[in-house]
Amino acid sequence: MVDTTVKGRIAICTSCGAPNRVAAGKPLSAGKCGKCSQKLATPKPVDIDGAMLERLIARDTGAFVLDVWAPWCGPCRMMAPAYEAAAGRFADQVRFFKLNSDQNQEAAGKLGIRGIPTLLAWEDGSLIANKAGAQTGEGLARWIQSTFRLSA
Repeated sequence: MVDTTVKGRIAICTSCGAPNRVAAGKPLSAGKCGKCSQKLATPKPVDIDGAMLERLIARDTGAFVLDVWAPWCGPCRMMAPAYEAAAGRFADQVRFFKLNSDQNQEAAGKLGIRGIPTLLAWEDGSLIANKAGAQTGEGLARWIQSTFRLSA
């Protein structure tokens, strides 16, 4: 299970890029950025660019999932509602981001993306899992629970 109460866990604000310490004993939804006051949780997936992705990978020690997608991709569009539902369901424990591979080709290339949609999961500053292809409904929820050791 993802322990969002560990002292020293850092969450990068996707609005201003500032690092924030996640308070012990509080869910992500209770946290706000100390610089810009934006919420740290992502009850809906947040679109990021390559620069923000690099910052997250370099400094964020929380749990997050990245959906690498493109607007023309049918399976990507098919997966979007399930990904948004998962973001709402797991908002207190895991953050959810989206990277448009058309607009961020260099970032997608650095990640070694060969097909879309692709989900990548990070925890404690390390890439811990990836899954290619559209994931929907309970299958997506089970993958997130298993990847981050979350209880049902």
